[in-house]
Order: sequence, then C-alpha cells, then structure tokens
Amino acid sequence: MDTSRGKKIISLKDRILSGFTQSDWEEVGLLTGCSDIILGHHRLLRSLSFGDEDYGGNILQVLRVIDSKDENLIGVIDAYVSEKYADKENTIFISSKPSEKKITFAPNVFSVPDLILEGDLIALMMPFASEFRPVSETIKAAADTMGFRCLRADDIWDESTIVQDIFNLIFRSRAVIADFTGKNPNVMYETGIAHTLGKIVIPITQYMNDIPFDMQHHRTLRYLLNQEGLLELKKGIEGRLNSIT
Repeated sequence: MDTSRGKKIISLKDRILSGFTQSDWEEVGLLTGCSDIILGHHRLLRSLSFGDEDYGGNILQVLRVIDSKDENLIGVIDAYVSEKYADKENTIFISSKPSEKKITFAPNVFSVPDLILEGDLIALMMPFASEFRPVSETIKAAADTMGFRCLRADDIWDESTIVQDIFNLIFRSRAVIADFTGKNPNVMYETGIAHTLGKIVIPITQYMNDIPFDMQHHRTLRYLLNQEGLLELKKGIEGRLNSIT
C-alpha cells in the first residue's frame, strides 16, 4: 500500500471514529458487500458498543481488509461518510473513547481552541506549591519512560488568561493526571473539565481523605512524599499510562 493510500484510510478511520454507530456499519456492509467482514470481525462492533480504546485500531483492520478486497470500496465508504455526516465536517473528536451517544455544547467561559488531540500528551493538574516539584518531576519522568510528553499549566503561556491555557491543555491531551492532595479547588475544577471533555483521568493523592466523595469510586494512586514513595508513584503512573497506549 502506498503512502497516499495509507493516509486516505487513516483519515477515513478518524472520521468514522468521531461519529459512526452500529447501524452505520451495517449500512456500509450492505453498500460494499462486505457485511461478512464487518460483522465477522471479533472486536469491531463490540469495542464500539463498550467504548473500548482499541476501537480505532479495529476500524483500521476492517478498512484494510475491505481495501484489499476492492480498492474502489474505500471511495464508496468515504462518500457515505461525507453524505451522512456533511453537517459534522467541523466536528473535532477529542474524547478518549468513542460512544454511541454524543452531546454538543458551547462553553461560555472558554473559547474552543483551533487545536487537535495530541496522542502523546498528558496534562498534569496539581497545586503549584514548591513541595510538589519532586512529584511533578517524577510524573514527567514516568511519562517520558512510556513515550509521552507531560505538561502542567505553568509550562505554557499561550493565552492572556491562565484558565484558557488550562482548558487548551486539557482539550488537546490524551489523558489527565490529577493530584488531589490538599483538596485543591483548582484541581477539582480542572478534573471536572477533563471529565466533561471525555478524557481519561488518573487521580493520585498523598491522603485518600482528600479525594472528593464523587471521585471515590475511581481507582486512585496513593503515594508518600519520600524517595521510596516517589519511586512507587513512578511505577504506578507507568502502569496506568501503559494501559492507554
């Protein structure tokens, strides 16, 4: 497969990822005569239904098999997507997982940035106090080990207001690590933004009592602020990041 064709299939995958339903796949199967490929794939529709992280890869697998059957069929699918989702051409998909149901909203506190999801970017939300510097350095080292970049809001200054910089960072990140130590209200606010945007949130804390009641059902990494504790935190972060690669 040449590069240009590969890019076309990847682009089509991204458009399918942002909007397709099971019914759409069934219609594509009828139009292309590839219902056996689509319905016979062991993970495609299941990963769509459960919002699993391998859904994008499953789309690529199915598109490649269809393309190997008949190169003209990718054009048929592309035309179907363009016609059915013509009003969604300006939609940006930034959530961590696909979903059958979607919402559209327009924030009035932030501006929606002209940015895209950066698959290797992790946003770090934590208090800015100097005592958290070793924690920040540990998390950034863990992210680097796993092939990610990790940024805090104070690492960037692109907008006139810090809240817009924070929103932009969360908007384009693959996942968010949130340190709830000290019950910092900014971290809680930023976590709410991340959840609303459909981001993977990895909560950490020194004290489990600092986790808000509404977050206590999430698995949280607890760490101690000493050398051994930070080493354990690094291992824990690496494990969580490995699960989303």
